[in-house]
Amino acid sequence: MDKISIAGLLIGALAIFGGQLLEGGHLGSLVQPTALLIVVGGTLGAVLVQSPFHLFRRGIQMAKWIWVPPVFEQRALVDQIMAWSQLSRREGLLSLENQIPLVSDLFTRKGLQLLVDGADPERIRELLDVEITTFEEEWRQSAKVWEAAGGYSPTMGILGAVMGLIHVMENLSDPTRLGAGIAVAFVATIYGVGLANLIYLPIAGKLKYYISRLVRSREMLVDGLIGIAVGDNPRIIESRLRGYLL
Repeated sequence: MDKISIAGLLIGALAIFGGQLLEGGHLGSLVQPTALLIVVGGTLGAVLVQSPFHLFRRGIQMAKWIWVPPVFEQRALVDQIMAWSQLSRREGLLSLENQIPLVSDLFTRKGLQLLVDGADPERIRELLDVEITTFEEEWRQSAKVWEAAGGYSPTMGILGAVMGLIHVMENLSDPTRLGAGIAVAFVATIYGVGLANLIYLPIAGKLKYYISRLVRSREMLVDGLIGIAVGDNPRIIESRLRGYLL
């Protein structure tokens, strides 16, 4: 559980609602379902128009990383690569073939298979770097779903404000209906800006950080496999891989 994300959301919410109370306002005045519908619904529609469905779906699924981050076992990966390096040094690269069925990650299995097949080190790096680039691009595009929401949300808030003001102008002759229209106008702006800067953009930023760590893990794996392929001393490989650790 990522406690800092929870703390951030709580602090942001308390600051806004606390400020409202300190100014003598009422929390109920910030609850406007119509404004929320305009902002959230309009933002969702804009994001759906912009994003292919598979990227949108993955972006929504990635939101759970805010609460439960992906597991980064980089130290365990270093130990695993060291074990492979020592095994290949003792028994040759073909001895790593028995290790392939023990690996669940497809990217790692592909790298090991290329190593066992005796592919040229530069060729191994070239093939795996293509996969890393594709992986990073796809996942970053998914994270940009939230970034796009952060861009559209304030605009939808302004749209809701304009619609509220139109409603006010249409009912100038009926003072009893002016308050609701004005409330929707201003609260819609709060929803648009608040959601963008407290939820959508922070989520996008944290997802991009986690993606960069996933990419770094893959780059570390490739570096280790290349070291094994060229016959580097295990201590040299370990020293190089330790540089990837945070």
